[in-house]
Amino acid sequence: MRRRDHNIFANASALAICGLLTGIVVAAAVFPAAAMSGLAAKAGGTTFQNLPSELKAYTSPQITRIYASDGKTQISQFYDEFRSDVPLKDISPYMQGAIIAAEDREFYHHKGVDLKGVARAFVSNNNGSSKQGASTITMQLVRLSLEYSATDSHEVVAATADIPKRKVTEMKYALQLEKELSKAQILERYLNIAPFGNRTYGVFAASQVYFNKKPKDLTIGQASMLAGMVKAPSGFDPTTPLGYKQIKDRRNNYVIPGMVQAGAITQVQADKALKEPIPKKVTPVGNGCVSVAKNNWGFFCDYFYRWWMGQPQFGATAYDRERRLKSGGYRIVTSMDVTAQDSARKEVSDEIKDTSKNAILIAGIEPGTGKVRALAANRKYKLDDPSHPANRISSDPAKARHHQRGSYPNTTNPLITGGGDIDGYQAGSVFKIFTMVAALEKGYPLSYQINAPVQAKTHYIIQAGSDSACPGTHFWCPTNSDPGEAGRYNMWTGFGRSVNTFFVPLEEKVGAQNAVAVAKRFGIQFRSSQDAGYANDPASANQWGAFTLGVSASTPLDVANAYATLAGDGMYCSPTPVEQITTQHNEKLDIGKPSCIRATSSDVARAALDAARCPVGDSAQLGSCGGYHTAGDVRGTVRHPVFGKTGTTDKSKTAALIAGTTSLVVAGYMVNPDYQNHSDQMSHPMVNTAVMDTLRDFMKGKPSVQFKKPGDKKIALGDQRSIPDVSCQAIGAAKSEIEGAGFDVSIGDPIDSDCPAGTAAGTDPSGRTIKNGGVTIQPSKGKGKVTKPGPGRHGPAGGGH
Repeated sequence: MRRRDHNIFANASALAICGLLTGIVVAAAVFPAAAMSGLAAKAGGTTFQNLPSELKAYTSPQITRIYASDGKTQISQFYDEFRSDVPLKDISPYMQGAIIAAEDREFYHHKGVDLKGVARAFVSNNNGSSKQGASTITMQLVRLSLEYSATDSHEVVAATADIPKRKVTEMKYALQLEKELSKAQILERYLNIAPFGNRTYGVFAASQVYFNKKPKDLTIGQASMLAGMVKAPSGFDPTTPLGYKQIKDRRNNYVIPGMVQAGAITQVQADKALKEPIPKKVTPVGNGCVSVAKNNWGFFCDYFYRWWMGQPQFGATAYDRERRLKSGGYRIVTSMDVTAQDSARKEVSDEIKDTSKNAILIAGIEPGTGKVRALAANRKYKLDDPSHPANRISSDPAKARHHQRGSYPNTTNPLITGGGDIDGYQAGSVFKIFTMVAALEKGYPLSYQINAPVQAKTHYIIQAGSDSACPGTHFWCPTNSDPGEAGRYNMWTGFGRSVNTFFVPLEEKVGAQNAVAVAKRFGIQFRSSQDAGYANDPASANQWGAFTLGVSASTPLDVANAYATLAGDGMYCSPTPVEQITTQHNEKLDIGKPSCIRATSSDVARAALDAARCPVGDSAQLGSCGGYHTAGDVRGTVRHPVFGKTGTTDKSKTAALIAGTTSLVVAGYMVNPDYQNHSDQMSHPMVNTAVMDTLRDFMKGKPSVQFKKPGDKKIALGDQRSIPDVSCQAIGAAKSEIEGAGFDVSIGDPIDSDCPAGTAAGTDPSGRTIKNGGVTIQPSKGKGKVTKPGPGRHGPAGGGH
């Protein structure tokens, strides 16, 4: 509460001050033009003359409001002081009359200082009567303005100190202010800056908190109560027993009679106003993300807040940025799409309960802009009450031993977007996209084939004796989730079936450090110190063979935006929660607008996206998916051209799906946020359904837009060359001839043929393939019908990758 002064003249020096002020006021009243110059000096001496006559420019703290992308739906608000300025025309005439009756009944008859009031206060304060302050509305406005314009603690003290010098300063400023502003302007400013208690400042906030209405709708009884509180907001607080009694007495016996006396209302109106109830409770006013209009909007609000706090344009320090947000009075239209957001939360809730220790985390982002459209999880966005905790004991055994509680069902942790102590989660094979992009950038076409073995033998060094090392070595030798996946694949079929032993050798060919570099350009953050150590050191990155299998921590938002870079024609756009920021002066800021850079060429992006149509049941435009998919229901559910990828970590500790169109990319992870080394098996059907149904709901009614094809067809088919016919040749001779033609040769399993045993029965593929592509020589068993080489497709469609 800001103090009111009632004893300015109650000391020995008051007489001299009063004489000084009387001379000043008389001079100002008789010679207005000269009041601030020579006559003022003669009347009051050089001390008064030397005081400044212009108030510093100031802006009182204002509420910042954030809205959904429709510009209408309010998400939440941020404030230090609950205040929002309104023009005088939007303030009830009753409120205007009431504040004059309560605070300054001579408002329209003085020029900033009430000389009679000064004299009356002097007499009253020096004869033992109750203390009076003699501050006019204009002088009070000056004092509050000095407080808000103070730039250091000394100025704050000077603006509020209970000493005669402060009163002198207020009077000079008030006289000058009355010259520069009309009475209506002064009244408007005062009503917007005055304190009304219960953390409300200005008549807009007071109207909302005490009566849940706009200032223009205040009744006489309501307006007179608010006006009566300004003198001492805490003392006249109606929510306390003593305050209720005192404000009722002040309203009924002072303010309302004063309004009648001034002609602001009639006696009949006054009698009716006396019967109006005075509230004993106030409407709680939400502040920040814990007070969002709908709880499921909390994670988006939190993402916006963290984004704001990371923008240096709003201040050099975190303190400055928070003050700017909570006092700047901005109108911020965010990127949150209400339909997408509510749909995502519904689809998640349909699959898993909020009380589950496991979580489905959903992020949706718009390609080409980076605008974040939805963030949802099966969690309540709220702080768990430590005195009555609803959260279960943590699923992390180390924390459980100390009875620490987990993040379910209540949390404010940025589970979906990362930050703070949330580094992210392993997402599995969704990271294979980075290896494919790196390969395309290196000139390997989509049709490039690799004979994927049951176990790939690599040159990546790991700890000897590890389960994933080749027996007796320290080299990493990964396998597939299904031994039946071995065979020859290209990028369409390898990505469609998510074959580990295709992508690890491909990564080794293009260099793991190049796959990591692609991930960086596509926005993967590498928040954990271990991941960052690998990613930021070229030598370490080059040995990070497991990178393509998704062992790095990431968040759904990171990966959704990485895949959106493909749909954005190779343009990476920094994720943003903002559509438009407008200042209280109606100035539109450019901060938060799409900020995009080229992450890869448009042809590479279009080619990679074409292969990424295979996992989600769509058809490639440039080649064939070979019938392979790991989430084949997506295309039929969304009913639009789609692309994406599934991901699963070891023992299904994480399950992920990314699915996107030209309009939205949705990423979903199913994880245990509190303990990732758990024993549960995450469910692909659950997370897949949540993701594809969210995308379906968003795309409903939107036109179907086909993905673009690359301009250079060679990026798909490569430079096609003829494969020498080596049928019935010795294996060594056949190998030399094919290598001499520029192909990468491997020896496959023997097959039945009419060629002599031990010779080459043929090749897979045969006829033509890409320059430098892989060719497998098929040794002959020496009997039976010749088995013609196949196209490199093997077995039924796989799943769960």
